[in-house]
Amino acid sequence: MPTVLITGGTGTVGKRLTTMLVAKGYQVIVLTRNVAAQKPRTGVSYKEWNLETGYIDPSAVAEADHIIHLAGAGVADSKWTEKRKAEIVKSRTESSALLVKAARQSSSRLKTVVSASAIGWYAADKQRVQTEGFEENLPPAPGFLGETCKLWEESVAPFAEMGKRLVILRTGLVLSNDGGVIAEFKKPLKFGIATIMGSGEQVMSWIHIGDLCRMYIYALENEQLAGPYNAVAPSPASSKAVVLALAKQLRNKSFIAVHVPAFVLKAMLGEMSIEVLKSATISAAKIKAAGFLFLYPSLVPALEELDSEE
Repeated sequence: MPTVLITGGTGTVGKRLTTMLVAKGYQVIVLTRNVAAQKPRTGVSYKEWNLETGYIDPSAVAEADHIIHLAGAGVADSKWTEKRKAEIVKSRTESSALLVKAARQSSSRLKTVVSASAIGWYAADKQRVQTEGFEENLPPAPGFLGETCKLWEESVAPFAEMGKRLVILRTGLVLSNDGGVIAEFKKPLKFGIATIMGSGEQVMSWIHIGDLCRMYIYALENEQLAGPYNAVAPSPASSKAVVLALAKQLRNKSFIAVHVPAFVLKAMLGEMSIEVLKSATISAAKIKAAGFLFLYPSLVPALEELDSEE
């Protein structure tokens, strides 16, 4: 079977994706800053890279048939200071540049690159005429996340110029038991509080982690895919609907819904609150037309499946 090189392979999506690739018979190379700290796994090898020094094991790209590029500092991990925003951008663009450089220097058998991006590419619903959801041909939104996604996608564009098939997955909010938005919503639910951000009417375009990982593999295995695709489920839901569905699942009826006013979120989160309160309805039509079938197209079954995993 082919070899897949993964960046960000120790993150939430990367770990799940690595397991699924190995189960399908792929050999997986995970790039990491600390090879010695990684536990041996059948079908997985680890090779070193370091963005600060600009080093990457030259054999990593040379041995890869495909690259899945997930690396990037967490957008919601801390408040958006100017320093943090620079880290978010650099972690994406400089990691891409290192991969591109390695691919140019090796007689690589590389065929395909599938890179993460995000639905932060799109503006809020109210800023555009909204019909069936934002599609991939729209320009990037003004503001930090829109510009970040633009630079991110531009940083992997040289792969296409080198004749490699390039697929970009603009990922929505990932529903997973291992961190992310679900973990944040669950914290107050331990005390019977369903926390609704702002009005709760803002649309969340989400995707189950299992479907997201399957979509990465689908992009590797289907040569007709190229360019950007929205990695979102076909049934976006309001923030309030997500929180209440999760609350009913975990607490039955023993919870109290509490709205956190927008001004409180702005005081707590600063510029990041813009994204928390943003409504963005994103279309899944293009990836569906390419033949991808969602296992979890609807919110409640997706949450039920996550609950069954625990």
